[in-house]
Amino acid sequence: MKIPTHPECVRRRLTSPGPQETGNFDVIETDQFGKQLVAFLPNLRRFAISLCRSRDLADDLVQAACERALANSERFEPGTRFDAWLFRIVRNLWIDQIRRQRTAGPQEDIEQRQDLVGACGERDVEARFILNSVAQAITDLPDDQREIILLVCVEDLSYREAAGVLDIPIGTVMSRLARARKNLAEAVGINPGLPRSPITKGENRNDQMRVC
Repeated sequence: MKIPTHPECVRRRLTSPGPQETGNFDVIETDQFGKQLVAFLPNLRRFAISLCRSRDLADDLVQAACERALANSERFEPGTRFDAWLFRIVRNLWIDQIRRQRTAGPQEDIEQRQDLVGACGERDVEARFILNSVAQAITDLPDDQREIILLVCVEDLSYREAAGVLDIPIGTVMSRLARARKNLAEAVGINPGLPRSPITKGENRNDQMRVC
């Protein structure tokens, strides 16, 4: 049975107890796990779209990731970031799918990709003006750079957490991020030689690489 990726449908399926589940401590834990999973569905879908470049493929990927996460909930390590664990599941499933059958999803219209830049695209008037160009620039990045931008800039993972999701050294994360930032700056017409604010320099951990 397929797990729908619409948040409300998933919420009903994951949090509704079965006929013999009342009072079962394991089910209570599963219920909390399911609620956490539902809460991160938009994030998972955004990341999946960045990988697949197709909403239909992304929905299938998120569904498979939900099934994998539910089946392996005991493998989640308490005290670590739940979203980073889910992102890794999504990416591993995508890699497995590519290995089974190389599939390049259809390109989406720019209006359908605006969620890739996250809420930071609405911070001020200037950001709203360049929203479309930033979304296009992110979509046009090489796969490895696009992943880094989504994980660090949009999902706010630390370098270490992003490295764990992608299974690469932290130094590689930093170098890919630098290349992605340079490519994005050129794509949206920002002169890399001009002085940058502390935010774009990445001096503030909570706002590092907020290129949009």
